[in-house]
Amino acid sequence: DKVLAELIEPYEVRAAKLREFLEDVNPSLRYDIVPLADPYGPSVTDPDLQCLVVSEETRKGGEAVNKKRLENGLPALALYEILLMKDPDHSQNEEEKISSSSLRQRLLGTLLRPPRQDPALPSRPYVIGLTGGTGSGKTSIAKLLGQLGAFLIDADKLGHAVYLPGGPAYERVVAAFGAEIVNEDGTINRKVLGAKVFGNQERLKSLTDIVWPEMARMVKEQIREAEAQG
Repeated sequence: DKVLAELIEPYEVRAAKLREFLEDVNPSLRYDIVPLADPYGPSVTDPDLQCLVVSEETRKGGEAVNKKRLENGLPALALYEILLMKDPDHSQNEEEKISSSSLRQRLLGTLLRPPRQDPALPSRPYVIGLTGGTGSGKTSIAKLLGQLGAFLIDADKLGHAVYLPGGPAYERVVAAFGAEIVNEDGTINRKVLGAKVFGNQERLKSLTDIVWPEMARMVKEQIREAEAQG
């Protein structure tokens, strides 16, 4: 679940680099490089193995290997624990050890190759859709983009504006769902409206068919405004 395809080399490349490293360390070393298709690999089935090199954080994995070996009728391996080199420059959010996870985290946001030129795409404005669940960090990322000069369009705010009295969807929403969704001050009671549509796919579609095209139109207006501002 930590795979980021653009930053992970193919197995064949990694195996070749490992082979080169092993030959540099000791050309007479006998070794076998095996792709791991499960959590254990050959460590629980190879009767010729005698020792397993572990670190402090992987010792439990080594103990799990020995448990499996005993279940398979094989002798337990000697667990040889090594100390991992520490990264003196790791940040507060990174692992203390020298880690590919930390490297991948540092590379996030780095331009790995020049942007692909697509003649079908206008050179500006460049439109980025920022989505995600509640608490996923949309507001924080939007704030950072704004600090970098981005023109921010908040779809949540547009979603509220579209329902306001005089707003582009107000009359059609009231006509479709009845006067009982209207508060005394003339605003739409979103809780009452929500109770009518959520859990009812047909009614929900009727609402989105009214609201979403108007929101899209408002977004396009703001994109044109951003372009006018440069």
